[in-house]
Amino acid sequence: MEVLFESLGKIFTVTLARYFVIAGIPFVLFYWLMPQRFIKSKIQARYAKNKDFIREIMHSVQTSLVLAGIGVGVIVLSLNGYTLIYTELTAADWWYIPVSLFLSLTIHDTYFYWMHRTLHHPNLFKYTHLLHHKSITPSPFASYSFHFLEAVAEGLILVLLVFVLPMHKITILLFIIVGFIINVYGHLGYEIAPRRFRNSIFFEVFSSSVYHNLHHSKFRGNYGLYYRVWDRLMKTEHPEYVAMYDRIQEKRFGEAVDKEKETKPAESLVIADTAVN
Repeated sequence: MEVLFESLGKIFTVTLARYFVIAGIPFVLFYWLMPQRFIKSKIQARYAKNKDFIREIMHSVQTSLVLAGIGVGVIVLSLNGYTLIYTELTAADWWYIPVSLFLSLTIHDTYFYWMHRTLHHPNLFKYTHLLHHKSITPSPFASYSFHFLEAVAEGLILVLLVFVLPMHKITILLFIIVGFIINVYGHLGYEIAPRRFRNSIFFEVFSSSVYHNLHHSKFRGNYGLYYRVWDRLMKTEHPEYVAMYDRIQEKRFGEAVDKEKETKPAESLVIADTAVN
């Protein structure tokens, strides 16, 4: 038992350090040191208050403890041979590691989409996900600002992954770091995507900071984490997304970012949403 608590303490410390480094650096840059330099990239006109940042940090500390507990559980399961985690590296792993990272992020996005929509059900929202939505104007510190039950639901993706996908410990580390960096980008409050992103295939597939910010400001639509795929398939992408993204980028770059394509709003958002939202 003492070993478990020692492991919990170590993982909690690392998780918290990762949170403050990856979320803290962009917060300092965009919110403290150079807010005027990035003013054209700001998504909302509204500004969050210091009490919002404090609330986000407090709940993120709690989430970090929950994730550490789940991490200890995964280690115990792995040591007893119940997972597909492996530690030996072979020549094949140098191509399988990036493949398994892509697969893990894709599985996570699917898991997150349906978990997220479920938490928006009226019978669940006010008891769980409402806390996260108190960050109407999210900051990087909102990335882990969850109710205890939502933190558990968020962390269980790792348990699912190690049971269904062979993963080297390097892949697990990359999954945690890459996933959190994208999470922080989604809550940044500023759009930093390059100009060319708009007219590339990547825009059609991946989400953006505007994408998730719109979910926070409107409370509906855009439930995906990394991709737009599930929202587009289920017709839950917010109808204002593309137009809002274009407005932000035009403000940043001083001209229309997409002169050839017509912006067409997503259809049936409200109808598609009534089943779960």
